[in-house]
This record gives sequence, C-alpha cells and structure tokens, in this order.
Amino acid sequence: MPDRTPVQLGEYESAPLEPDQLTPRDVDRLHALQARGCLTLTRERTGWRLKADATVGVLVLDRVRVVIAPKFAIPGEQLMNWLAYALGTPVPATARRWATGPDGYADLVATALLEECERLLREGLRRDYVHHRSVEPVLRGRLDVAAQATRRYGQLDQLHVRTFDREADIWDNRVLGSALKAALTLTASPGLARALHGAAGAFPQALTPAAALRALDRTNYTRLNARYRPAHTWARLLLRGGGVTDLLTDHGTQADGLLLAMPALWEAVVRRLGTEAVGPNGGHAVPGGSGVGITVRGDLGSASTFRPDLLLSLPVHDTAHRTLLPVDAKYKRYDRHGVNAADVHQLLTYSSGYASADAPLAVIVHPQPGSHAQRTLKVRGPKGLLGNIHVLGVDTRTMPEQATAWIGSVLR
Repeated sequence: MPDRTPVQLGEYESAPLEPDQLTPRDVDRLHALQARGCLTLTRERTGWRLKADATVGVLVLDRVRVVIAPKFAIPGEQLMNWLAYALGTPVPATARRWATGPDGYADLVATALLEECERLLREGLRRDYVHHRSVEPVLRGRLDVAAQATRRYGQLDQLHVRTFDREADIWDNRVLGSALKAALTLTASPGLARALHGAAGAFPQALTPAAALRALDRTNYTRLNARYRPAHTWARLLLRGGGVTDLLTDHGTQADGLLLAMPALWEAVVRRLGTEAVGPNGGHAVPGGSGVGITVRGDLGSASTFRPDLLLSLPVHDTAHRTLLPVDAKYKRYDRHGVNAADVHQLLTYSSGYASADAPLAVIVHPQPGSHAQRTLKVRGPKGLLGNIHVLGVDTRTMPEQATAWIGSVLR
C-alpha cells in the first residue's frame, strides 16, 4: 500500500490541501462526491480546500488519505452497537476489542466483515453446483455432442464435456472476497491488514466491485444461505463506500473509501427505535407510500409530497380510536442549542397534518451523548396553542435496547 499523507478533519470542518496533493483523477472523484452532498472541494489561491458535510469515514485518494471524524464522540463499542442496530444486523461476536482508532468507522466495519467471514470459514463455506464446459481426455459429466461434432470432427482423443461440480466459487462467496479486498485499501492497521489479507485468500472474488454489488442486489436468502446475511450486510457497506441500501443511494461513484451519511444513518436508527418502542403498547409504524403524505399543489412545477421520517399509529386510551404521531430524526446538537425556526415550522406542519386537532403533537429525536433528555416546546399564537413538540435526546453512549425502553416510557 503506497504511503499517503494523512488529512484529519471533523464533520463540517475543512482542511487545506497543497496543489500537488490532488491528482486530476482525485479532483474528478471529489467532484462526484460533492454532487452527492458528501463534501465540498473549492479551489483557492494556494491550492485546494476540502470541507466535510454531515459525512464521516475514510477516503483513500492517490496521494492523501482523508479521515473524517464524527462530531459526536462515541466509544468504539457503542459505535459498533448503533451501527449494527441501524443496519438491522447483529453485532459480530468477537474477541477483538471494538476500539475506535484514527480511522474510526472504517476499521470497525472492516473488522465486522472480517469476523463474519472468519465465522463462515470455521463453519465451512457454502458450496453449490456450478456449470462448466471443458475438454477432457476422459468422459466426465455429459458429452457435449454438438461441440464434439463441430470442433473435434468426430475424433475421440479429447472430449467436450459439460459438468456440474459442487464448489465454493459461487456469488455468495465471491462478494465477500471482493469486500475483503476493498477493506484492505481502507485500513492503516498492520494487524488488521494481515488478517484481512489472509481471509481474502480463502474466498473467490468477483471480477469487479460493481459485479459483486449487482450480485448482492440479486441475492435472495433461503435456509441454505441465511447465515451469509450479516456478512453480506457489511460487504455491501464496504463495496458501496458507505452507500448501504436504505441508508444512502449508490450513484456509481468509484472511490476507495467508506463514507457514511450521518443524517441518513440517524434516520434509520430513529425509525427502528420508534417502531420498537411503541410495539409493546399496541402501536406500530405506518408504512411509507401508503398515501398519507402531505401534498403541496398549485405551485410552479408538479405537486410535491413530504412526510416525517417516522409516522406512528398509537391507540387512544380507553377508546377504540387511534391517533397518528409524526416523529422526525434530527442529527443536530440540540443538546447544546435551541431548536431552529425551520425545524419548528416543519414539525408544526406535521402535527397539523397528522395529529388530532385538539392535541397537535410532534416529536424530534436527536443524539445526545451522556444522558437521555426530554423537553417540550409549546408553540402559541394570538388565537391560542398551535402545537406541542417533544424534543427527545437519545443517549448514544448507552445500548439501543435501553434507548428503546426509555422512548417507550416517554411516548406511553
């Protein structure tokens, strides 16, 4: 792995780069990531300035290695728990310590993939029948009569045969080999790199990362390959460079790195937290696309529709009726400053559109390392109460199960 100059910055922070630190290929890749809202690259008189948006992770360029740290300092073990919780996959059982090193998320994800792959190797890789066409001196499988007649002209010294052999060179394993190879480019830890290299040698590989991603998108899980699902989840995260399904849409940007969009990651956390919190009390999440969006018509262009990150259907006490509760995830430091006017307006719109008229209510959920916190904003106008907004700060240094129980007690 060639030596690259390390560049450290945090979310929403920027760092200067010398003119010769970026190659033309790097500039193209950074502009592609800029179009996705991951970061911003601007030209300055003395070189370049790279600014991170709400994105964390590692980006490996030709001459520099960019590490973007999260603005919320979370210990490695809790960070791994929350990341696995957002992805809906179990935390790998490991003897390794989930430590957040200089590369933060990247080493955690690479270690998680390695643990799952080593587990599969211990259990034995899945094998399946693979179709092969070959020329053999003896008959194996079935004789390819057409090929024998047209290519050997009836000679029998070599036989064109078709065989079905059980082997490990199947897509379930190829995608993991490709992901292990991709993880090698991200880690700066010599020990982790050696372990990844050793595991990668035991797996077949796809021709390209794009081919591996297409195979992952086609994968259907049955009892035969269900044990591969956790490993495939981490592989997809690495191969997309952070564009995990349901967290970030992949637009085909090819760049060696692992960049996670933190607002989308937090939205995934809040959707699962809210759904699991109200389940024991008879509540449930209203599925998206069910015709319950707020629609704006009459403006220039086509009509627009928007809805909260999570819409909960809750039972009303002592009645057969149900009420809707809009919940919005905000990846903001609302533990340090007040809710801004734009978010207040947004949540008032949600409460007016979904909640009952006599008790308009909406909820904001934001991360708050250290302790859970709750406050209620009462928004009033000249004619009385416009709505209440519960602002819930979830302690990201605790376990997701504890946060679920706390939210459930608040929303009961």
